[in-house]
Amino acid sequence: MKKTILLTALVLSGLTSFAQSNDEKNIKLFYKKALTESKAYTWLEYLSNDIGARLSGSQNAQLAVNYTKSQLESLGLDKVYLQEVMVPHWVRGEKESAFILNGKVKTAVPICALGGSVATAKTGLTAEVIEVQGIKELAELGDKVKGKIVFFNRPMNPENVETFISYGACVDQRFAGAKEAAKLGAVGTIVRSMNLRLDDFPHTGAQSYGDLTKEQYIPTAAISTNGAELLSATLKSNPSLKFYFKQSCETLPDVLSYNVIGELTGTVTPENIMVVGGHLDSWDLADGSQDDGAGVVQSMEVVRILKNLNYKPKNTIRVVLFMNEENGGKGGAKYEEVSKQKNENHIFALESDSGGFSPRGFSIEADDANLKKIQGFRDLFEPYLVHSFTIGHAGSDISHLTSKAIVKAGLKPDSQRYFDYHHAANDKFDAVNKRELELGAATMASLVYLLDQTGIEMPKAN
Repeated sequence: MKKTILLTALVLSGLTSFAQSNDEKNIKLFYKKALTESKAYTWLEYLSNDIGARLSGSQNAQLAVNYTKSQLESLGLDKVYLQEVMVPHWVRGEKESAFILNGKVKTAVPICALGGSVATAKTGLTAEVIEVQGIKELAELGDKVKGKIVFFNRPMNPENVETFISYGACVDQRFAGAKEAAKLGAVGTIVRSMNLRLDDFPHTGAQSYGDLTKEQYIPTAAISTNGAELLSATLKSNPSLKFYFKQSCETLPDVLSYNVIGELTGTVTPENIMVVGGHLDSWDLADGSQDDGAGVVQSMEVVRILKNLNYKPKNTIRVVLFMNEENGGKGGAKYEEVSKQKNENHIFALESDSGGFSPRGFSIEADDANLKKIQGFRDLFEPYLVHSFTIGHAGSDISHLTSKAIVKAGLKPDSQRYFDYHHAANDKFDAVNKRELELGAATMASLVYLLDQTGIEMPKAN
């Protein structure tokens, strides 16, 4: 019994006794903890299967706030609290329907309203279709689109190994397509789903009417990739075909919601804050296990591992579960607003919002000195097949942070399957592999630890 107590004490004090002298051993311990006793998968199962879809403003979003707050409290962190934020409240309404009307032939195709869209008339919308590859081609058509449904059909480029590059190259048609088509007199828009494979799942996502008046808003929906292929092929044989779709979505008044925050207070420079987080909200078509339930529970697991090992951070480590990343970004903006009011100093922020697949590295926003520092950690990560440390976008929620000197990073999992699920009805718990999820959490914990120990390189005074 005494041996067991002694062994437990040694494990709990392990990091404090050799933290500065044996990074390799410490990181191995993080991975062991994550792979043998993680709570991340159990947390995700509850978020996904017991709560479900967590669209901002919904009852489920509030249930997720309550649940994650209670779980963080159970970890024995130094602080756990909620941060108020007003969020949009858009609701989808009844399931959408759509048909290709090719003469007397009526063919159903899968669609879903894009987030923030207005409804069609109760009887639906029927009009001729004009296909374009993007907003530039739309502008060249001018008033030829008046009275028609614009069909944006630029696919994600399969040539890019980095699938987020392909996503970024065509997502503008989803976000701004309806706005630009409305300016030219179009009556609606249909957008090819942001998906690399051909299937029958339409993928929703945010869209914006920009500075249009409400009277100018037109309904917009995503069509599945199989549906887009069929519509495009049918248009080639019959350019005068018509398309019908019906949706009943609406935007309700904003709702009070919350960012969920937990802290391990720093022991040397507690005024320096390191954030690790993901977004708690999801789209409404599924339970959002990949986007971003995985990032939420991985971030929680980071502080669980550190607390469990009795690690005493030099800087304050703060887990932040942001609300409303999907259709407004209000949580990230509010966090930064409050941070400025309190004159807080963030030195590092790490976000997980690219799915729960096997970790491959980090996408980094930093100056040359700090990029070189992080790349210098590569040898410590290579045993875990984590090898990519490149400049790139770190995350939407942490993009708001503007401290004087801050390094930002995004967990970079293998992205080949991410867009099979992104914003679609198949983004469910069974799409997440337990081991991959845990590897991501351990990878995040390792980077947080290394930068907590070594600090960031401060800009040189002029």
